[in-house]
Amino acid sequence: MFPTDYNAHMLRRALPLLALLPAAARAQAAVTIFAAASLQDGLRALAAAWTAGGRPAPRLSFAASSALARQIEQGAPADLFLSADEPWMDYLQTRNLILPATRSSALGNALVLVAPADAARPITLTRGMEFAALLGPQGRLAMGDPAHVPAGRYGQAALEWLGAWRSLAPRLARAENVRAALLLVERGEAPLGIVYATDALAAPGVRVVAEFPPESHPPITYPFALTRRAEANAEARALLAFLTGAEAMPIWQRHGFILPR
Repeated sequence: MFPTDYNAHMLRRALPLLALLPAAARAQAAVTIFAAASLQDGLRALAAAWTAGGRPAPRLSFAASSALARQIEQGAPADLFLSADEPWMDYLQTRNLILPATRSSALGNALVLVAPADAARPITLTRGMEFAALLGPQGRLAMGDPAHVPAGRYGQAALEWLGAWRSLAPRLARAENVRAALLLVERGEAPLGIVYATDALAAPGVRVVAEFPPESHPPITYPFALTRRAEANAEARALLAFLTGAEAMPIWQRHGFILPR
């Protein structure tokens, strides 16, 4: 028999290691998802459904697709990347940071013009219209920064199609992501904003006053893929299959996304 003080010493050494084992196991099992800000409501609902089935809760990180892609490039530990446009997924694919065979464009969206709910009036969008006049003398148009945010790029394309980009470019309230642009309108800090239809659906403080014609901008698609670091991660593969599978589609649709045909 070892002396009592020796046993106590060994137990004190072992307890921290034993305490770490469950956390380590959970850390290995949990999947980290980097997702575009516009996906957050639908993805949170699907994460809850996944967890309710007895699977480990995924870790969710939301931001502009550009910011997330650059974080992955710099070594951030993402297992899945859910982008709001194809170019930022291409960015990672050309750098061999995703698994191309797992890439699919699971969802679509529409681009809309929103106003604060208490000041919303329908607007007809026509080419050559005086869009700037809709903002009043000092008002600004809220949208994702076109230099970095997919929703902003779609918005710029739509405004160029309308012939309004040159007059509106100096009057933009450039937000770091589409949800930040939505918040500016919801707070009344901007009279109008360009966001996705799904974002407008999630915000009771705004109303859609117009929808941009589909031909005014490139198709809005959401490519999903496993990152290179998750190549051997069976849990990540299973979660990606769930998010792009038949069970998930009604939930995505309930949150306003357009399903693939």
